[in-house]
Amino acid sequence: MAHPRAENLSVVVHGAGDLRLENRPVPEPGPNGDRVAIEPGAPRDIDEFCKIGRYNLSPTIFFCATPPDDGNLCRYYTHNASFCYKLPDNVSFEEGALIEPLSVGIHACRRGGVTLGSKVLICGAGPIGLVCLLVAKMMGAAQVVITDLSASRLEKAKEIEADFLIQIKKETPKEVACMVQDLLNCMPDITMECSGAEASIQTGIYATRSGGTLVLVGLGPEMVHIPIVNAAVREVDIKGIFRYCNTWPMAISMLASKRVNIKPLVTHRFPLEKALEAFETTKKGLGVKVMLKCDPNDQNP
Repeated sequence: MAHPRAENLSVVVHGAGDLRLENRPVPEPGPNGDRVAIEPGAPRDIDEFCKIGRYNLSPTIFFCATPPDDGNLCRYYTHNASFCYKLPDNVSFEEGALIEPLSVGIHACRRGGVTLGSKVLICGAGPIGLVCLLVAKMMGAAQVVITDLSASRLEKAKEIEADFLIQIKKETPKEVACMVQDLLNCMPDITMECSGAEASIQTGIYATRSGGTLVLVGLGPEMVHIPIVNAAVREVDIKGIFRYCNTWPMAISMLASKRVNIKPLVTHRFPLEKALEAFETTKKGLGVKVMLKCDPNDQNP
């Protein structure tokens, strides 16, 4: 429970490029005692999307840090109890915080239909591409190829057991697709595009086998040029994802089983008081996941 006079240090956005540390009122807590992971999206209405289990698509959903809804990057925060999930004793708070990006990987792999024996291409080895890699392997993918411009990010992908790495230089999308096919000795069943880059989406279409699935995970420009006829005549299904839904229980089970190790993705840690420095680190493209530690008494991983 928060002390009545405790400071609620918060990271507040005042405008583009204007990020400030401020003290805000400490919210009144409810019954407490459990360690929990927070799913940041909570439906406001039981609408048609909630009724079919796809509450992430509800147009009135509350979602942290999506205007007009405030975020939760602060020391004390209250949230809808139905979207707070109890953490097992063997899952740390840091792992609990990583359930959010891990959930993107779970939702993407579900949408793509990853299963035992799948051959998978992941375009982009940033944090989301790497969690897609972890989840695809957990769901039974036989081989995973991952691409990126950055050699250091590909090294991180290798560390978490990517089967094949492709560092993109000046190759065309068709050339990258041929490289993927050469590595797998076939075209991948499923491609997960995690960068949002136009050329990468083109690669995803060219690379995916006929009858396969391309999942658009990364968000780029609203309008892109893609070889849609190539996808159409080969019946390549193109699916989008929007955040996640019904993923926290699976993610917690995966972490509790210790069959998924997400800890290597955290490359930098900062106390909340150094949040501005943490954001600058991310802006410079350093590391993979930058972790802010909100509890002043617990700065350990």
